[in-house]
Amino acid sequence: MRGAPVALLCAGVGVAALALAPIVQLVVRAGSDGWDQALRIIVRPRTAQLLGNTVALAAVVGLATLVLGIAVAYASTRVRLPARGLWLLLACLPLAVPSFVAAFAWASTFPGVTGLWPLALVMTLTCLPLVTVPTMGALALADHTLADVARTLGRRPVPAFVGVTLPQILPAALAGTLLVALYTISDFGAPAILRYQTLTTGVYALFTGTVDRSAAAAMSLPLVLLALACVWGEQSARGGRGDGERHAASRRRPPRELSRATTVLVVTGLTVLAGLSVLGPLGALVVRMLRADRYAAAPVELASAAATSLALATVAATLTVLVALPVGYLAARHRGRLVRAIEGATMIGYALPGVVVALALVALTLTAVPFAYQGPAGLLAAYLLLTLPLAIGSARAAFARVPAPAREISRTLGRGPIATWLRVSVRTALPGIAAGWVLVAAEVLKELPATLMLRPIGVETLATELWTRTSIGAYGASAPIGVVLVLVGLLPALLLARSVGVRVAR
Repeated sequence: MRGAPVALLCAGVGVAALALAPIVQLVVRAGSDGWDQALRIIVRPRTAQLLGNTVALAAVVGLATLVLGIAVAYASTRVRLPARGLWLLLACLPLAVPSFVAAFAWASTFPGVTGLWPLALVMTLTCLPLVTVPTMGALALADHTLADVARTLGRRPVPAFVGVTLPQILPAALAGTLLVALYTISDFGAPAILRYQTLTTGVYALFTGTVDRSAAAAMSLPLVLLALACVWGEQSARGGRGDGERHAASRRRPPRELSRATTVLVVTGLTVLAGLSVLGPLGALVVRMLRADRYAAAPVELASAAATSLALATVAATLTVLVALPVGYLAARHRGRLVRAIEGATMIGYALPGVVVALALVALTLTAVPFAYQGPAGLLAAYLLLTLPLAIGSARAAFARVPAPAREISRTLGRGPIATWLRVSVRTALPGIAAGWVLVAAEVLKELPATLMLRPIGVETLATELWTRTSIGAYGASAPIGVVLVLVGLLPALLLARSVGVRVAR
């Protein structure tokens, strides 16, 4: 940490305090009626049922994405397929489809399909890239000569893969699977639309159905513990990866040649997955939109919601990126206990569901600044906490690529540490910072539970408009909103596909 600008350290500490304040207030609110009462809410049968439902959903989706993610990653990177770039792109595109939009698309097409298994299918299809993408990276760095040796010793392809290659890529795949579990337990829209009750829907029901929010805060504590356990597991799995980056290029082998029949089978499987995860929901939305004959005012309301969403996304992304800059720089250039503590504290939004962050901010606002309740400041604060890790990650990666000589030259010219940071580091890292801005804006545009709980009265976004219309069965009026949300998600998905393609091709 030696040499870290004091001003940036102070800014980082301030950001960390900002990230932790709502969670501290949530715990205080949960115990405001006495911890005996909070404990009764936590251990009551209803909470246990919701916890069991949540764990079951996360387990099913996690296992399915682990198996499918490894299979898709291997087929896309280690098998010679026609139009290889297309399959890399299709492997990333499901990220463009928000889970609640996919759930709405399937619910509008098959109205009677609800419950655990339809929801697990939807969540598996939308979360699959979280496992596929890191596994692709691990396969690109794996030592495939070991598998070749196993084959020369008489082992067949599948046993050779399981015994030699799989142990090399499993940490990355498991890290992605734990991210899937985190996303699944924190999701609100898809379980609500497909009528499967989880802890997030239970917390939201308590929040909207009672005046006393202490019960909702108490019920959210098991959800917080589940989320933190997933984050801890993901970091442990990620920390266990081998460094395999060195000399990896010399160990790579060209993609495997398959028979024509097997190639057709693999292409068919990848096509079916792409159809179910992206083309199917998008096609269902378009068909439903074209057949809609109700709510003639929908175009005007859609335009208003879109304008509101864009304004909120623009302000929130700009604010979040500005707040993330000092933390991203410290994480990239300076290590030490204080910097690690700052970075860890700012990742709290990454671990918590939107419904929990919103509940914490409601408690904090009513306690500290009650006049700001249901105002734009609370909503923007929720967006900042939920998306800050995205901005910090992009900024950290961008600052890490700034050449040290450029900073040293600036210092020899008489510029101070802050001036050097602004004129050299920030300016050079601007493209990466801008990519983080795009990721944050896209995430804000499709955020649902925090927006429902914190939006000012009368304010509607694209996500809340879709939720409202879906709740009353106006599927035709909801379809255009779903299409717009999918199109919004295409840009970050395409950026990710380009990054994956470059890394795999190296």
